[in-house]
Amino acid sequence: MRSQTSFRRAQYRIDSSSVIIRKRVYMVLLVMAGLFLILLGRLVWVQIVKAPHLKELALEQRMRPVPVDPKRGTIYDRCMRELAVSISADSVYAIPAEVREPAKTAKQLAPVLGMSEDEILSRLTARQQTVWLKRKADHEVALEIRRLSLPGIAVAESGQRFYPKDTLAAQVIGIAGIDNQGLEGLEQYYDSELKGVRGQIVAERDAVGREIPEGRHSYVPPADGKSLILTIDEVIQYICERELETAMAETNSSRGLVLAIEPKTGEVLAMAMRPTFNPNSYGDYPGSRRRNFTVCDMLEPGSTFKVVTAAAALEEGIVTASTPFFDPGYVKVEDRILRCHKAGGHGSETFIEALENSCNPVFATLALKLGVEKFVQYARGFGLVDKTGIDYPGEATGMMHQMSKIGPVELATYGFGQGLSVTPLQLLNALCAIANGGALMKPMLVRKIVNEAGEPVREYVPTKVRQVISASTASELSRMLQSVIVNGSGQLAAVPGYAVAGKTGTAQKPEHGRYGEKRVASFMGYGPANDPRIAVLVILDEPQTDVKYGGVIAAPVFRAVMQDVFRYMELPPTYAVGTPQSPGGSGRTVTVPEITGKSRAEAEAGLRGVGLLARCEGNGDLVTNQVPKAGSQVSEGTTVIVYFGHEELYNLEGAEAQVPDVIGKTLKEAALILGARGLGVDPSGKGLVVGQSPAPGTYVKKGTAVTIYLED
Repeated sequence: MRSQTSFRRAQYRIDSSSVIIRKRVYMVLLVMAGLFLILLGRLVWVQIVKAPHLKELALEQRMRPVPVDPKRGTIYDRCMRELAVSISADSVYAIPAEVREPAKTAKQLAPVLGMSEDEILSRLTARQQTVWLKRKADHEVALEIRRLSLPGIAVAESGQRFYPKDTLAAQVIGIAGIDNQGLEGLEQYYDSELKGVRGQIVAERDAVGREIPEGRHSYVPPADGKSLILTIDEVIQYICERELETAMAETNSSRGLVLAIEPKTGEVLAMAMRPTFNPNSYGDYPGSRRRNFTVCDMLEPGSTFKVVTAAAALEEGIVTASTPFFDPGYVKVEDRILRCHKAGGHGSETFIEALENSCNPVFATLALKLGVEKFVQYARGFGLVDKTGIDYPGEATGMMHQMSKIGPVELATYGFGQGLSVTPLQLLNALCAIANGGALMKPMLVRKIVNEAGEPVREYVPTKVRQVISASTASELSRMLQSVIVNGSGQLAAVPGYAVAGKTGTAQKPEHGRYGEKRVASFMGYGPANDPRIAVLVILDEPQTDVKYGGVIAAPVFRAVMQDVFRYMELPPTYAVGTPQSPGGSGRTVTVPEITGKSRAEAEAGLRGVGLLARCEGNGDLVTNQVPKAGSQVSEGTTVIVYFGHEELYNLEGAEAQVPDVIGKTLKEAALILGARGLGVDPSGKGLVVGQSPAPGTYVKKGTAVTIYLED
């Protein structure tokens, strides 16, 4: 009985162990089945679901792209003349993994690329897929690299910026960098349109970067950039730069500009600046030469700002052309004495005469009558406080005090253009509003963006910003600005055969918180006055001449520019050549009589007898000088400036003058230029000046006659 019980117990133990073993076997099988299912699922995921993506990643690892730059779009002037183009250039690159003997290769490349062996070796051993060795290499260099056929060294074609007109409109167009990116000017502003889309050369390579024989090769061509058609006219730009260059040489100014805008549309026709640079080699010039100070810099406008004060006063009905004023030579505002540029003042004068005389006390008085709110309203209306919105990077704004901080003294000085700052672009655009019947336009530099086929992608149309003054006020002020040319301070800006309007300016430059001796001479105007086609601003900064007035050194530049532009535009004369414009006169031509040495009464009677007016300057018993000179042909009603006393100031004898260069000028132009220096003219021949004696730059006594030789 006991043995049977023991047997049963042993049997039970065996059965229990078997169950446990079976359970363990089942568990192992279950785990293995689970692992198999997981591996199977992963295999399906990798081989089926993710196969396309992994295949693409593998291909990317094997394919080593080399970028290919697109050609930047061309920049044209308004007549489709090329100002900036892209030409083919070669760049040398290396694939370090394929270079077999880096040291030997570097030694062979160094004399060809003009680089040191160490520099080349460091690039050939870099842990990179590709490295550039020489960007924008010369054609001869690229040919030699191809001839050497070194393993791992190759040449890729890319685009290089080239400016066929060199310095023409350099600051406007700007520059593009070595990586085909716009860095300054229009190249930067329209970079997204000009740069295009990069392409690439792709070759299949192994893990260490060696090209796989019979592997995949592909070439993705770049998409070239779009092109710009500017508002700039190459010919007008050239005329402005040529005359500015001449004026800079004659006045030795630190910098200068000539800006031209079409008043009715706001299109910038020319934007010339000096000193300048050549964008094909911009690294050879200081960065300051690349700055477009027409748009990006502010300056005190001086008397040219008086057109804004005049427009506001006329529009508000504060004055008319015949409103009388008396100028004692100063005006007292609070505890300050604001003086006129003419010692002793202009005495009794009408408003139109005050504009002709550029009389500071009158315009200070007008600003005070307008009041702060109205004055700022018109300054803002003419676009002199805010940005104009021109399509150019880095535009500056005008600068005035906050209205709450403008006191009577500040307001009075604002009236004649002192104490506030504007950009040259803002200043001329304000004058364009007067020429355009009181309508302010948004200035623009680009007319169209076109694709490779020349089809317009985007077109820009003239945009009217606001109506600042009424058309009648603009017309009246335009007539008065013509009188500034005929009878006032702008007589040297007169263009034979054409009625033009304008205003002179001579601003003091602030230095260390005070106004010093440095000056900014300027003149701005437009023409033909009855149908303005172009407005021009001339600025000569810090001229190094005895006379620094805008009416003397800037006005002749305006005249020279307008004369050639009118001829280029084929505009018919507005009156017979030889008959000066006269907004208020009959147009009859008279000869200026000789009044030097006569008494005041005799001089006035002599001028009155031939239909001329007299404006007396200085004190004394006898006439010591006169402008225009005796024998000049002028229109009836012209004002002759008569000088009395202070013979050392007015008489030309005894003083010295530097002979200007008049080569290439007409007889009339040469006479005006020489006359402005107090020199006479002795012509020989006809046509244009081909020679002169004494030579340009020579110092002679004022009154000396310069012999000029003319040929057809």
